[in-house]
Amino acid sequence: MKKRFISVLLAGVMAFSMAACGSSKDNGNGSNGNGNAGSDAAEGETSGGGENTLTVAAWDPSFNIPAIKAAAADYKENVNPDFVLDIKEQAGSQDIETLITTAASSGNYETLPDMVLFQDHWIQKFVADYPDAWQNVDDVDIKWDDFYPEKIDYSTIDGVHYGVPVDGGTVIMAYRVDLLEEAGYSMEDVTGITWEKFMEIGKAVKEKTGKYLLCMDGDGNDLVYLMCQAEGVSQFKDGKPYITENETLKQIVQTIVDMAKEGVLLLSNSWSDYTDKAIQGDQVAGVMNGNWIIPTIEKVEANSGKWEITSMPTLTGEEGYASNGGSSLYITTNCKNVELAKDFLKYTFGGSTVTYDNALKNGGVVSTYIPAGESEVYNENVAFFNDTPIYAKIAEMGSHVKTIEQSPYHYTCRTQIAAAIVNIINGGSLEDELENAESQLNFEMGN
Repeated sequence: MKKRFISVLLAGVMAFSMAACGSSKDNGNGSNGNGNAGSDAAEGETSGGGENTLTVAAWDPSFNIPAIKAAAADYKENVNPDFVLDIKEQAGSQDIETLITTAASSGNYETLPDMVLFQDHWIQKFVADYPDAWQNVDDVDIKWDDFYPEKIDYSTIDGVHYGVPVDGGTVIMAYRVDLLEEAGYSMEDVTGITWEKFMEIGKAVKEKTGKYLLCMDGDGNDLVYLMCQAEGVSQFKDGKPYITENETLKQIVQTIVDMAKEGVLLLSNSWSDYTDKAIQGDQVAGVMNGNWIIPTIEKVEANSGKWEITSMPTLTGEEGYASNGGSSLYITTNCKNVELAKDFLKYTFGGSTVTYDNALKNGGVVSTYIPAGESEVYNENVAFFNDTPIYAKIAEMGSHVKTIEQSPYHYTCRTQIAAAIVNIINGGSLEDELENAESQLNFEMGN
């Protein structure tokens, strides 16, 4: 029997829709030269000071930073005993975006660190807008086919690789098994089903238990994106909004509206209401989001052993897969040790299961590197999730996520469609509200 795996998980991280951060004690690696939270990366020249030293700007001391420290410790122990990684801790991902824009505006990239951790959804815009800020990693000997194609699509621009993946946001559909059973259902009954069947089960769960089977932040509503991706459909087409003529999207929006009206879906008023009141307040029997939502679920210790995960429902009834969030490491043009940076990325996040095992154990970071899912650590059972090896399952599910067209206006689109959904629920016309959302999005995009 495999040992139970107890992970030290991130607290309230939302890498996709907001740059989450929080106070957290250093995990002890800093004193060993494996990475320490240094001064703000914008203060003075921040490139590595010695031939074995690199600097990196990153955020979140509970999630991303422990993963990067795990990589530094791995590289120091197994490749270069003199290696030092100086981590310039940022308040959030937006601070790294500001570092790039400020340097580009001044025409002086010497304020940048050797490497930066960057959000997937923004990187293509930043490479396009500031091409002189980045070193590509196309010549690094990494087996790119060993990563999820959907993940690599973000950091590959015009056929050139710019980043090396750190974490991914493979979506989980988590259910309270005890509440499903109270309503007469099992995990088998909610796997590989249509959204219509999901709504039927949701009504029964609400009637028997008083709980919603699904919840989401109503303002930052990611459901449309996730449900569309599971169908292999984007909200953009050839760089332009694809909303009013997108029949799949319209069907999905109608499904969301119907679930909300039928008491199957709870749309919370804010992110904190979603995490604190809906999930941790025990109002729901189901949660669907990027796997980074797991620590939020796990905060309710009384529910340990009562949850399990599976794939998403779809319109057709096939098992659905999507991704929500994630980041990669990029080398800046200010890097004074480019070969060292490339070798570090190649050895660690480019293919070391030691790095990925410890990133999972120390920070709850789930890899997009497919072989990582085969490790003993990934295959250990998680007590909270009914003694099932959820991380191996997440790694396997991530390999099925479909690549769809992305846009730097992803979040603008989300805001407009979220507002449209609220208006439709309150009596507005689906056609009119989506037309207005598309019009507003076109305006924002300058079309």
